Amino acid sequence: MKFRSLVIAGLFVALVSVAAPLLAEGDPAAGMNKTAMCAGCHGIPGFRAAYPETYQVPKLGGQNPGYIVAALKAYKAGERNHPTMKAIASSLTEQDMADLAAYYAEPGKK
Repeated sequence: MKFRSLVIAGLFVALVSVAAPLLAEGDPAAGMNKTAMCAGCHGIPGFRAAYPETYQVPKLGGQNPGYIVAALKAYKAGERNHPTMKAIASSLTEQDMADLAAYYAEPGKK
């Protein structure tokens, strides 16, 4: 049983070490310059969008950067359904997503 756990742990470490370079590293300063399209909704505390249905707009500040990138990729791929977010995410590169995620992950961001 111990051997099996060690093998699984070893495989996990190998997978992470191979996958880590494939993830874009975000630049918070570059992300700050890309927030104009986000601030119109996400920068307003308690904002609710009315299209296509009433939707509570989430706060981005303090979110896990991996979550932000995953959400943007899901909108871009059509796996999450919100027309405005799909349009915005479709215009972003992976580096743009990583930069935005790095910016919003910093303490004190809205």
